[in-house]
Amino acid sequence: MIRYALICDKGHDFEGWFSESGDFDRQKASGFLSCPACGSLEVSKVLMAPSVSTARQKEAVHALAVTEVQKAAMAKLKEAVASIRANSEDVGERFPEEARKIHYGEAEARGIIGEASIAEVKALVDEGIEIAPLPVLPDDVN
Repeated sequence: MIRYALICDKGHDFEGWFSESGDFDRQKASGFLSCPACGSLEVSKVLMAPSVSTARQKEAVHALAVTEVQKAAMAKLKEAVASIRANSEDVGERFPEEARKIHYGEAEARGIIGEASIAEVKALVDEGIEIAPLPVLPDDVN
């Protein structure tokens, strides 16, 4: 995992963890990276001081354990994503079209999941159609 110090255009500092260096760019380009404080999509990396690992630091890192609170939170998140997937129709690349049909009453209201480009996501949001990305969980990429 790679940790980046991040900042939004409103000045909110936060950090993000990514499975590889290209994940930041992909998530930013797809509109799935936003400030947790204000929701701004204008997020950039901040320079960080380099970290040099010593033998003692490596031992400390290996000794770190995920707390029970973190385990419980991740389990709840996994459960929520699984529930959304189980109770939604996967419409794949037809997602923007189906979301519009539901929004404008041309199709029955139901939960859907699928794929959309960043341009399609922005267009849906501009039309007032409520959508949200599903998080990519560690188990999904490992």
